[in-house]
Amino acid sequence: MSTLIAVGTSRDRSEIVKALVYGGPRQVAVADVADPRVETPLDAVVRITTTNVCGSDLHMFEGRTNVEPGTVLGHENMGVVEQVGPAVQRVKVGDRVSVPFNIACGTCRNCNTGWTSFCLRTNPTDGVDGAAYGYANMGPYPGGQAEFLRVPYADFNLLKLPPGDAHENDFALLSDIFPTGYHGTELAGVGPGDSVAVFGAGPVGLMAAHSAFLRGAAQVFVVDKEPDRLRLAKQIDATPVDFSQADPIEAIMDATSGLGVDRGVEAVGYQAHDPTGDEHPELVLDNLVRVVRSTGGIGVVGVYVPQDPGAATDLAKQGRIAWDYGTFFSKGQQMGTGQAPVKRYNRELRDLIIAGRAHPAWIVSHEIPLDQGPVAYDNFDRRLDGWTKVLMHPTR
Repeated sequence: MSTLIAVGTSRDRSEIVKALVYGGPRQVAVADVADPRVETPLDAVVRITTTNVCGSDLHMFEGRTNVEPGTVLGHENMGVVEQVGPAVQRVKVGDRVSVPFNIACGTCRNCNTGWTSFCLRTNPTDGVDGAAYGYANMGPYPGGQAEFLRVPYADFNLLKLPPGDAHENDFALLSDIFPTGYHGTELAGVGPGDSVAVFGAGPVGLMAAHSAFLRGAAQVFVVDKEPDRLRLAKQIDATPVDFSQADPIEAIMDATSGLGVDRGVEAVGYQAHDPTGDEHPELVLDNLVRVVRSTGGIGVVGVYVPQDPGAATDLAKQGRIAWDYGTFFSKGQQMGTGQAPVKRYNRELRDLIIAGRAHPAWIVSHEIPLDQGPVAYDNFDRRLDGWTKVLMHPTR
């Protein structure tokens, strides 16, 4: 039996590393975990310089998924390659890289057509196409809210970045939320001169607003109720709409002379709620159907799940959302959905950052060491004012 020989540093393989680990609803803690290693010839190990807390991590944090205790969290990662397997040729030790949250083989039917978010080979979970780091139902892959991360199919998945530490906070958003926000505008069909409504001013919604302007939108409305998020939307010349103060449908229809917007992006997901905090999973979908003009497009990048035991209604517990499909059909609207295939966009978005045309890091509110991660989760989950996007630096 041959021995797998990795190329790179020779750290003690019995060494343990620090990571943020899920312990149960609203419980995350820094713990010692096994040191990630090269397990197949196509693997790389990345030393994590920046890893982020994502809004979708909160679904797990709140106990609204079946994620197992002991899972290392974190799917928004970047860093420096520390080791590579013997079959890795393009990526070299010392390369600075962005790690897409999708784990893709690069050779299956979906990967070959650009849908790396639905890779047919990387997730053994029955009925689920597509894999990710540290996420419920997305395969057996530890996350990157840790000092080191194993990356399968490294040559295919890793995006090289310029050496050094320039644009670190901007590049940190290339692993998920910037491409996901852009994907929302792609699904919606945003083009030059369009008017756009983005529901949800969390990190993904703000990235969708930024992306809409990059694609030439003339006007972008951003709907939320959190003042700090709406202030960030205003900073990029989007029009903030506070749904706790006014009906967002009326506000947008009035601002568009009753025509509605050309395109809409759903960046909230299945835990949508009204101003009082009551959940209505159909709320944002219904609002978009009403506010987008006939024949307009809607992109849905907020997370929806097949089962939600913690939902407010029996129907929603089964993943069934009773939304206004009749009006959607009668208006001849189009809708695209699903997780973003990060590799479809990340190279171009990287180059827009380098050229100074894109600046996604304007939403970053906090940079902290890994050991402050539990506090960050709690503050982000409680929507404390000013906690809009948290970056952790495990090894920088």
